[in-house]
This record gives sequence, structure tokens and C-alpha cells, in this order.
Amino acid sequence: MEAADGGPAWSGIGLHDFSGQLGEQRVYFHAMRLRDSLFLWVGAAPALSSLAVAMCSPRDSVPVSTSLLGDPSDTASACLAQRLAKKTKKQVFVSYNLQNTDSSFTLLIENRIKEEMMAFPEKF
Repeated sequence: MEAADGGPAWSGIGLHDFSGQLGEQRVYFHAMRLRDSLFLWVGAAPALSSLAVAMCSPRDSVPVSTSLLGDPSDTASACLAQRLAKKTKKQVFVSYNLQNTDSSFTLLIENRIKEEMMAFPEKF
């Protein structure tokens, strides 16, 4: 099916779940692809303790971000949202629900997400 402009028609909301053993912890990911945005939940147990959004701006090379839910001094969700917004060029919502916010661990998280994006680009 094609849209009026000849491009592919929007197929609705796309859901994608995956996980990874990162260090000693099993981490779960839930991605929800929307028309022009992406919602990504990251955690080890069902919780929604933080939520941030980031989007690209034509005036700045670094995507703008803000915390929507949770402790605003915890920047893990906002930082991950910024990096993913820059990569995808979409508005990205991230809920990072892990105790470990060490930079080397968050790099493992980001690499696992990028790995999944390379394997299943249509899901993101």
C-alpha cells in the first residue's frame, strides 16, 4: 500500500521487545515505533520511574531534551534520548529504569540498542 505521495503508507504503531545480558544483569527493552517518534523503555523489572524526551533542532547540532517524569537530576533517560534522537532524526522518548547509571554500563545499553537497530531497522 502506498501513501498519496508515492511513499510507503504508514502501518500504525510498531512494537518490538528484546533483551540482553549486560554484565551480570539481564536488561529488557521495549520499543514502540510511532509515525515520527520512538518510545523506548529500558529496565530489569516492570517500572516507569523516569521519562525524558529529545528531538533534533534546526538551530543546534545537539538535540534538545527534557525530563518529563522522575528525578530531573538523574540524566540517564535524557542523555540516552538525545543520542538516539541524533541517530534516528526522530523525536525520542526514553524511560531508563535501571539503578546502574555508570557511563560504561549505559554505553553497553546504547550499544545493545544500536545492535538491534541494525538488525531490525524497520522496528525503529
